[in-house]
Amino acid sequence: MDKTERIKELVKILNDASRAYYQEDTEIMSNFEYDKLYDELVNLERETGLVLSGSPTSKVGYEVLSELPKERHPEPMLSLDKTKSVDSLAAWLNGKKGVMSWKLDGLTVVLTYEGGELVKAVTRGNGEIGEVITNNAKVFANVPKKITYKNPLTIRGEAIIKYTDFEKINQTIEDVEAKYKNPRNLCSGTVRQLNNEITAKRNVHFFAFSMLDSGDDNIDRTVNSRFDFLSELGFSVVEHKDVTPDNIHDVVKEFADKINMNDFPSDGLVLSFDDIAYGKSLGRTAKFPRDSIAFKWADEEAETNLRSVEWSPSRTGLINPIAVFDAVELEGTSVSRASIHNVSIVRQLALGIGDSIKVYKANMIIPQISENITKSGNLHIPDVCPACCGKTVLKDENGVETLYCPNPDCPAKSIKLFTHFVSRNAMNIDGMSEATLQKFLDKGFLVELYDIYHIDRYEEDIVNMEGFGKKSYDNMIESINTSRNTDLSRVLYGIGIINVGNATAKLICKFFKNDIEKIINATEEEFSEIEGIGGVIAEGIVTYFADTENVRVLRAILDEVNLIDEVNDKEQDLDGKTFVITGSLVNFANRDELKKLIEDRGGKVAGSVSSKTSYLINNDVTSNSSKNKKAKDLGIPIISEEDFLKL
Repeated sequence: MDKTERIKELVKILNDASRAYYQEDTEIMSNFEYDKLYDELVNLERETGLVLSGSPTSKVGYEVLSELPKERHPEPMLSLDKTKSVDSLAAWLNGKKGVMSWKLDGLTVVLTYEGGELVKAVTRGNGEIGEVITNNAKVFANVPKKITYKNPLTIRGEAIIKYTDFEKINQTIEDVEAKYKNPRNLCSGTVRQLNNEITAKRNVHFFAFSMLDSGDDNIDRTVNSRFDFLSELGFSVVEHKDVTPDNIHDVVKEFADKINMNDFPSDGLVLSFDDIAYGKSLGRTAKFPRDSIAFKWADEEAETNLRSVEWSPSRTGLINPIAVFDAVELEGTSVSRASIHNVSIVRQLALGIGDSIKVYKANMIIPQISENITKSGNLHIPDVCPACCGKTVLKDENGVETLYCPNPDCPAKSIKLFTHFVSRNAMNIDGMSEATLQKFLDKGFLVELYDIYHIDRYEEDIVNMEGFGKKSYDNMIESINTSRNTDLSRVLYGIGIINVGNATAKLICKFFKNDIEKIINATEEEFSEIEGIGGVIAEGIVTYFADTENVRVLRAILDEVNLIDEVNDKEQDLDGKTFVITGSLVNFANRDELKKLIEDRGGKVAGSVSSKTSYLINNDVTSNSSKNKKAKDLGIPIISEEDFLKL
């Protein structure tokens, strides 16, 4: 293939990968592979002088695809040139002083203040036109709504969701497949919500990394003076350090040593000239400014042997490939498994059992395969499901191949579905672990979900089962009977409609006023009217109810339960108050129980302490935890459960 054809091929491959990653939240190739192909394209364009109009080396960002209003940025937001060599960074400084900071991995947002008030927030978008998200920015956890500086001020920064908050959000999602893949994808969707109540609940943080000229020479003199100015106004700024060609290796190492301890996602560093006037004097290329450069971590790779690929079936039928290889040390930990994401990546890597492969941790965290040295390509894509031995189906969705088991009676689907149905946010039935449910399924005690409500017909068999007894059985039956008094949203969540989580089920029930007939017979257009439900989710719900067998099972479950109208008649004595809950509880079974009481009485529960917090609930009021310290710094009362109940 000649160089011109290879350029055309690379442009298409890279643009497809970018579109999937940024617009569809789908990963069709690893970061490592993308960077390698991108570098190849850069070199070919340099050699030939040919740069196609659609080349990712000349484009800035991606087209905006949403219903949010659009707006042009006052100055284009350019990408940064990048390197993986610290020596190249030192040479780039050319003897000048620089400032090194984190390159956070979230969504870039531009904030505009006028008269000291936040008046506008716009996403980066395609670098020239972004999406207006002002209402969402106003509920970011750490963004000042008012500042003392009254002149116009435009600040650029990164909106992120911290790892701890990401994990907390995922912990509330029982369905493994419904869990969010990474903080960046979650943040991207959160920041661009049409309903900012959802944004507020997800604890988005904003870290400023630059600002446009203020017109004040004292502020605009250096990058450091701008950081100091923004900090004094109350903004969180990215962590940054001064560097010179002499100490840059040490500074990069300092940052690298913190990666595994950081609570925020990052994908590298940014180096800028501290002297702003000097940086401006260097000008810019069509795509890159010359006053800053990005540093991407040189991933630590290890060579190993691919021993097998596990194909793991799930409740929805998706069968996920997982690479199993000889254990290697990466970034200080032993690694022997890595997700391959989908069949397309299996084919791109030309995987085969016994191949010599190279593995790394993306952003020093997530194990991935970077290269297949052998490229035998002999890995068999299963034509039968490993759980039910039924014939599998390959699906091509937007150019990404995935493997599915279409068998509705697949045991993998059954056990995952039953486990989901009894989970805390669904029917909340104790005493039915996945292992116990598997035994019941194997013995034929359970076939359909509603059979759980007739498990008592097998009392003698269950009491005599290993690990069971009369007390365990009685406790389980009591929990089953308790679950009969429930609300429709729990049932709707429990039956396992694809992409319908607990929150979505509540939105559906609220929209249709708990009318199950309207829900069953609703159209895609009607579901799409619900805030937070898009076309894909709407299509999935309608498809689910189009299956008469699904409807039959749902009606049979409803015959077994007593639906409680979700009417809140409690006094709204906590209206306007925001609580944060931390530590162990005594008077409540769990935080969800306490949270429900607060919300039923008109209050709100946040995940972290901020100036908007009314009370921090912690039974250990003298603790030196980070939440307690922050509450004390902000003058927020720290109260015990007993204190709360007295409210």
